[in-house]
Amino acid sequence: MTKISPEMQEAMRTEIILPVSADVSFASNEFPKYKLGPDNQILEEPKEENKGPSLKEVVEQETMQLADQHKRLSVRDLASKFDKNLAAAAKMTEEAKLREVASLEGHVLLKKLRDALESLRGRMAGRNKEDVEQAISMVEALAVKLTQKEGELIQEKFEVKKLANFLKQASEDAKKLVNQEKSFACAEIESARAVVQRFGEALDEEEKNAQNSKNQTPDVDGLVEEVQEARRIKLLHQPSKVMDMEHELRALRAQIREKSIFSVKLQNELAMSKRAEQNKSSPYILDGFATLGSCMQVQPRSDSSPPLSKCSIQWYRVSCDGSQKEAILGANTSTYAPEPFDVGRVLQADIISNGQRASVTTTAPIETAAGLGSYVETLLRKSSSEFNVVISQMNGQDHPSHSVHALNVGKMRIKLCRGWITKAREIYSTPMQLCGVRTNGNAAAKALFWQPRKGLSYVLTFESERERNAAIMLARKYAYDCNVILTGPDDQV
Repeated sequence: MTKISPEMQEAMRTEIILPVSADVSFASNEFPKYKLGPDNQILEEPKEENKGPSLKEVVEQETMQLADQHKRLSVRDLASKFDKNLAAAAKMTEEAKLREVASLEGHVLLKKLRDALESLRGRMAGRNKEDVEQAISMVEALAVKLTQKEGELIQEKFEVKKLANFLKQASEDAKKLVNQEKSFACAEIESARAVVQRFGEALDEEEKNAQNSKNQTPDVDGLVEEVQEARRIKLLHQPSKVMDMEHELRALRAQIREKSIFSVKLQNELAMSKRAEQNKSSPYILDGFATLGSCMQVQPRSDSSPPLSKCSIQWYRVSCDGSQKEAILGANTSTYAPEPFDVGRVLQADIISNGQRASVTTTAPIETAAGLGSYVETLLRKSSSEFNVVISQMNGQDHPSHSVHALNVGKMRIKLCRGWITKAREIYSTPMQLCGVRTNGNAAAKALFWQPRKGLSYVLTFESERERNAAIMLARKYAYDCNVILTGPDDQV
């Protein structure tokens, strides 16, 4: 067992116990006293006494403290800073005056010394005279240096005056700013006091309302219970109309969706029938499937039709409803191979012979090839895709070599190379153009036109129609990610 000495007990009693927190305030500074009966039961409980300050008094006290701190900090800091700067400027001015007086005295002394040496030179002869002349030259050199120092002193004096004026102006501006901030602080304090006053009034009114509502609480509770019971009885004996209305709305929406799909289908069929009637009346027919990978060809319907060699032909992209019609630049032969940009549009060929115009259109919009979408999605998972191609034309001229090259379509650029030799490598930019070949007969379905930059263009032939269309779709997707749209020459986007 540990024995406690009387000295230790006195030290424990006199030890200062630190408070828990300076911010904590208790309603009472003493522990409540209770009277205990048998079995430790409380016989009499003390009455609660709330001696703490009210919320209104706490807010007012904190507002006054914040205002006093704002006044002390802002004014004292600014005043001390500008007093130090003005004292430094005054000290520099005094030093400049002392240097000016010393400079004037030096000029007077040098002049007197030179006059004395001049009078002495007239009396000397021989070597002594040369020494006197050397001394005169040294005095003149000192006079020149003194003049230079005087010029530097004048410049320094000007800079000191300029700095003093600047500090004086800054001091005045700072005083204006202090007065302005002081007025703003006073206005904020007044507004805070008004808010506190309104808050206190609202608290008083709320206390009155709470006291008045205590008397009405039993009546209000009874009314609420009656309303809830009435609602429960109504829900039990009457089905909910809201749920029925929701089911009806869902059914109506489904019917409207079906009707709209059916309407679009009817409009497409009507447009197809109109185009079929127009094609029947035309002396020419359009041969080929309206899908990617095929080749569309204009042919005469009968022997009496004008030969195509004596006609001018122009292909167009037309929207399904016929509201937009866009000419395909360069597509002016009897054959045309659809490219991915034509998907969802109708192709139309206008044939002009002897001033007469005849038109043939595809009966349905161009559709994508089967399996092309999944093939392109597989290629998009790679960082770049490489295709085997043959250069058919270069800058509009037939290319004599038929060697196989590699066309690398990446996320940032397109590169054409053969082994280690790079023919072209360009990042996606506005001058770059890429589209399906619009001439070249039946081989157009496997060829594309690529212009890496101005002054350089290629016609590349792929191994299959699927690879040609996949390369076009990949390049356009990567270019779009770089905010560049790849189209053919003068295509409208």
